[in-house]
Amino acid sequence: MPVVHIAPGMLDPQRPASIISNDMNRPVPPRSPTTPLPAAERTLRLLSCNILAGASVQRYSDYVTRSVNAVLPGRNKLDNLDSLADLLQDFDVVGLQEADAGSLRSGFLNQTRYLAEAAGMPFWSHQPNRPMARVAHSANGLISRIEPTEVIDYPLPGRIRGRGALFVRFGDGPDALVVVIAHLSLGAQARVGQLAFIAELLANHPHAVLMGDLNTVVESPEMQRLFARTSLQMPTSHTPTFPSWKPRRALDHILTSADIKLDRTWTLPQAFSDHLPIAAEIRLPPSLAEATANPQGPVRK
Repeated sequence: MPVVHIAPGMLDPQRPASIISNDMNRPVPPRSPTTPLPAAERTLRLLSCNILAGASVQRYSDYVTRSVNAVLPGRNKLDNLDSLADLLQDFDVVGLQEADAGSLRSGFLNQTRYLAEAAGMPFWSHQPNRPMARVAHSANGLISRIEPTEVIDYPLPGRIRGRGALFVRFGDGPDALVVVIAHLSLGAQARVGQLAFIAELLANHPHAVLMGDLNTVVESPEMQRLFARTSLQMPTSHTPTFPSWKPRRALDHILTSADIKLDRTWTLPQAFSDHLPIAAEIRLPPSLAEATANPQGPVRK
């Protein structure tokens, strides 16, 4: 697997992303052999977080009053990341949005890597999307205790560039699990094209998960088109994530294909961003047991 970081900036479609182990010199000891469930009952815990580059937002006025802090590094941002890292140990695959790739506002820290190392999670990759000189550089991120076989990053279409999707494959062939981590645009017209692009990515992958900040509710016309064109299922429960201090809108989602059982979704109240992290526990068909075998890192609680 590649272990070299990708140069910052917009990446070309279908360019392999880096899949990076936090300990490249020695393998991380696997979890106890008693931990994995039987193949027929294999479960995974997923988490999607828009982390706002570690900045704290607790009310709408903070967007204005803390606007300077949003572009400057600070101890409070590291404290927020450390608190989040403690939570990540409960999950198998984590998708990040608005993680800083290493600019002024993060103290030139790659926040995806920092979180992976602080949580003791062995594999990570990221997709830098929106460089703003050296002041800010947003990225999507993957953190996983299961080693991916492939990670590809795709720029998403839109009049304003800077949105992307990480395509992550666990396993090979027809029994691979595909996870797409995405951060969509604020405008509905742009989201139509972006979701159509994601639908094409998933067309030949029957075992799929889409997770991320999609910036829209599942009842929207563009989301309904996505459900019509893919095997992704509309969730049966409503899980509001925005704004974090008084969540009313479900803008962040974890969606699964028909053969993957979405047992439950919930939000984590320990939020510093303007979005609540959304978590899910999914149950995989027996055919995917090998694709998600041998999780590494700290034992999940």
